[in-house]
Amino acid sequence: MKSFFFWQRWLFYSSLLFAIFGIVFAVYGNNLFFMPYNNALAHIFGFGDKMPAGIEPFRAFIWGPLGGTIACCYILLAYIAWYPFQRKERWARNAIMLAFGVWVVLDSAVCLNSGVYFQIYLINGFSILIKALPLIFTWKEFQKGAKV
Repeated sequence: MKSFFFWQRWLFYSSLLFAIFGIVFAVYGNNLFFMPYNNALAHIFGFGDKMPAGIEPFRAFIWGPLGGTIACCYILLAYIAWYPFQRKERWARNAIMLAFGVWVVLDSAVCLNSGVYFQIYLINGFSILIKALPLIFTWKEFQKGAKV
């Protein structure tokens, strides 16, 4: 039982951290922490080592909705982790698995098509690992008389 609550808390608090990341990404995506990502994208898309100044307004705009979406998804995940997942409602586990599965397949396909390979193993791989661990280690808890 202790193990379940550890992983449930892991899911909850990591989701809050990812939501904060999304908010920072949306409002201040051009900071030192995100600079390697910005520069890698500039290089992949043929802009050299830095994003050109003329693209900055577009980058600032597009990262607003993207960061907001990241924050929204992880706030929802935190809510699911705190209430129905904690009550071992099977639908909560399945919803997390399905939603993240769809995201990682779509995002990774776009990254492969665009040549942004580092995002697959750095961001997608890391995110899925952080979310898969609680699902793996709590899987059996949802089998024993869990609510559907």
